Amino acid sequence: MKFMNQALVLAKRAFSHDDVPIGAVIVRNGKIIARGENQVQLKKNPILHAEIVAINRACKKLGVKFLDDCDIYVSLEPCAMCATAISLARIKNVYFAATDEKGGGITSNARIYDTDKHLWKPDVYQTPEYADESAQLLRDFFALRRNKK
Repeated sequence: MKFMNQALVLAKRAFSHDDVPIGAVIVRNGKIIARGENQVQLKKNPILHAEIVAINRACKKLGVKFLDDCDIYVSLEPCAMCATAISLARIKNVYFAATDEKGGGITSNARIYDTDKHLWKPDVYQTPEYADESAQLLRDFFALRRNKK
């Protein structure tokens, strides 16, 4: 699955600039139209998660506010903020590699799509064949961060 591989490449880029290693790509008609990696530390902005960066870029590129014919591939389960942004952007499908037991907004913690009152519910799929690589990248990042202190 080349799209999840690209999300992991972007996660590694985020790691390189001291951001939590999460990457996202938005795909339309089988082609990547936008990429994003966490930029919270890089740009000193708490909402610049990979998904938000990718959504902003996709909307700008396509000149639209809804991405209902697009899919998003993310190296880690989106948090509640990003899951809500995905819903507001009306993205059709969400694919993620690793679950996030602490901060996940879809299957693990907030589970925001579980309410009937949510405006737009994308179909959600985990790609477990990429979960170990994503989780290991996150473990390495946080171990390095702990060792710096």
